[in-house]
Amino acid sequence: MILEADGIYHVYESKAEDGNVVALRGLHISMKAGEAIAVVGPSGSGKSTLMKCLGGLMKASAGSVSLDGKNMTRLTGQELVELRQKTVSFIFQEGNLLPDLNARDNVAQPLRHQGVPSKKALAIADKMLERLGMGHRGHAVPALLSGGEQQRVAIARALITQPRLILADEPTGALDPVTSREVLALFKDLHENDGVSFLIVTHSKEVAAFADRSLELRDGRFVAEHGTNVDVEDLSKDRELIIDETGTVTLPPDLLIRLGGAGRYTVGNINSGYISLQGESVDSIGKMELASNCPACKHDYGDSDDQLCPSCGSSRPMVEV
Repeated sequence: MILEADGIYHVYESKAEDGNVVALRGLHISMKAGEAIAVVGPSGSGKSTLMKCLGGLMKASAGSVSLDGKNMTRLTGQELVELRQKTVSFIFQEGNLLPDLNARDNVAQPLRHQGVPSKKALAIADKMLERLGMGHRGHAVPALLSGGEQQRVAIARALITQPRLILADEPTGALDPVTSREVLALFKDLHENDGVSFLIVTHSKEVAAFADRSLELRDGRFVAEHGTNVDVEDLSKDRELIIDETGTVTLPPDLLIRLGGAGRYTVGNINSGYISLQGESVDSIGKMELASNCPACKHDYGDSDDQLCPSCGSSRPMVEV
């Protein structure tokens, strides 16, 4: 396995009235070497936090993450840096380029950190920029580059160390359609011919289609898995629910509503690969309906039937009335 996570939680401490925010809730993932996985779901579901925890940029509040068979929670700071340098590269939606360095120097920087002489690192950076159609912009600083150009430089920087795993957060979000397809073609070449693994957060149907499978993340939990050609605009299609190692299953909001909402359910027939649930009429839990306000940002839903908050993207819960 190139990447494994076992029961990871992450909590952001807050002094706000609502208390701490639980961004990740006991996630499990096993990723084979050479596999491409897309992470899909609404905004605010914990996707960016997940990427940082899996890549060792942020320590999970609980649980463990292993990269290339090494438990990152047990490594020293220097050991973690060396493991990341040899194994993984990151592509962030914002680009995260160093503002005082030009494109060539930004791309060459990871090689310099690995001890490659500057002249050789710059020569390799030039070839990578040419490959991404940015050779003519090598001497421009980030402030003089468009958003799409900055993203291509960031992608070149991620690829220059020939990583075995790439963690990407909306890698084509700032690119025009033509450049986006060119970048995906490059990813496909690396995936199929060089065995590079990809874990990609995306809202793009084209990017999700590149992956071998897609995991649906909602409110800090993986709730379902989708195969190839997932429709990111309608995740209710071709959905396979996930039961983790603890036996926990989280129902997506639209499916919970179709079942009749939160409550008690009687387990009916159980066969290999099949289980039936029958909802009970329990007077003590009252009637369940969609919440009138978003618990995260306090948005007022009014008379709408929205399943996701239009302000922050959080799932709309069912509440007892």
